[in-house]
Amino acid sequence: MALITPCAFTSRIRGAVINKEPRVNERIHVDKVRLVGPSGEQVGVVHTKDALRLAKEANLDLVEVAANANPPVVRLMDYGKFKYESAVKARESRRHQTNTVIKSIRIGMKIDDNDYNTKRNQAEKFLNNGDKVKFDLRFRGREQGRPELGVQLLNGLADALSEVSTVEAAPKAEGRNMSMVLAPVKKKTHAKSDQRRRREAKRAEEAAARKAAAQETPAAE
Repeated sequence: MALITPCAFTSRIRGAVINKEPRVNERIHVDKVRLVGPSGEQVGVVHTKDALRLAKEANLDLVEVAANANPPVVRLMDYGKFKYESAVKARESRRHQTNTVIKSIRIGMKIDDNDYNTKRNQAEKFLNNGDKVKFDLRFRGREQGRPELGVQLLNGLADALSEVSTVEAAPKAEGRNMSMVLAPVKKKTHAKSDQRRRREAKRAEEAAARKAAAQETPAAE
């Protein structure tokens, strides 16, 4: 039988969010329960009062993990410890979650060298920060009849940025437009860590330079 992990969940009633937790110990108001031991072993159907007695003898809690089962399924556990560990895991999970951002860069077929380098450097900055980059190429006039030139231009950008990215979506024509998506090699969390280390190293260098300058400055007579 698959068990539902006991955890807090929310329900919304008339716009209000209400927290609801599983029933624990004396809050379990049924005659019989299907008991699961602290290590997941199946004890079987027992009277609730007997399950409560076993919980007290083991210095554990009796927690309802499947209220809709017949009879309800309960488990012996240290509920306070469980809630604490669950909260810690939830915080760690949120800390490591990153929101993927797609930065859009528009280019044209008649792009000059300076603009090309500017767009490439801009894309490299985004990619080093852990964001994806979408190049949007707009065909004008007769350029629409030469889509292979657009593919060549976008592939050239992909090659120029190959050290910091991979091609997630190859050049694809959509009417008068063509797009390509590059994904960063580094995950955003790693990119942020690298940025933090660079900032700390820079501050350390500046502090060392100020200290050296102060030591070289002759004392006023």
